[in-house]
Amino acid sequence: MSALAVVRPGPLTTVQDLGRRGVAHLGVPRAGALDEPALRAANRLTGNDPDTAGLETTVGGVALRALGPLLLAVTGAPAPVRVDGRPAAWGAALAVPDGALVEVGAATHGVRSYLAVAGGIAVPPVLGSRSADLLSGLGPPPLAAGTVLPVGPPPAPRPRPELVPLPAPPTELVLRLHLGPRADWFEPGAVARLAGDRYRVAAASNRIALRTEGPPVDRARSGELPSEGMVLGAVQVPPDGRPVVFLADHPTTGGYPVVGVVPPADLAAAAQARPGTPLRFVLLRG
Repeated sequence: MSALAVVRPGPLTTVQDLGRRGVAHLGVPRAGALDEPALRAANRLTGNDPDTAGLETTVGGVALRALGPLLLAVTGAPAPVRVDGRPAAWGAALAVPDGALVEVGAATHGVRSYLAVAGGIAVPPVLGSRSADLLSGLGPPPLAAGTVLPVGPPPAPRPRPELVPLPAPPTELVLRLHLGPRADWFEPGAVARLAGDRYRVAAASNRIALRTEGPPVDRARSGELPSEGMVLGAVQVPPDGRPVVFLADHPTTGGYPVVGVVPPADLAAAAQARPGTPLRFVLLRG
């Protein structure tokens, strides 16, 4: 069986597929790639099924040794790619010989790059997914130097695209927001101002949540709620009033009121927004 040996893990590189779906009632978060279209694109370029596990890097890239000839692709946040020191294509399939050193450099824009290999990262699945969940500790731990990642058998031959267009990382993050279910916990004027107020992406953002800096959303009620179920994209407002957007590793329950929910289609851009990126919410009615 082919494999990838980790030479340099980077600041945070994890194994991700499309996550654990349908198990929130067990208290298990979904996890999975934060920029799902980027992982899907890398898998298309290598001929994999869309939910095949790949690697998600965070800002600083990764270096890997190919143990066996492999077909790779890197998508998501643009980053320099090198094979045995020679520049290689980002966003296209690469045939890599046995023993080659594959380096994904620091992202030049955005936050998270995705490396797919034909056959996928074949670590054992947990509850139907190979994703690392950093909140609950399910799945494989973040990559460490010396780790050897098994690669599955190559997929059956199928037409593969040469390129898969993806949007550029955002210079301004615009998140649509369906109000509710606890919008009545906030001053009506404060909720209305969400569409006009300007925020920035906070440095404390991670796979659990995108945190914001900006004007607080003032409450109309004091106290807290009993814990209730949280969905992907839920926007909680903690006591400091700054909205927090739940991402893939979010907890399944929470006690702060949810002012609204960001549609899943907007969350790939949130995954690529660097700290300091201007952010605004667009309220959806109906």
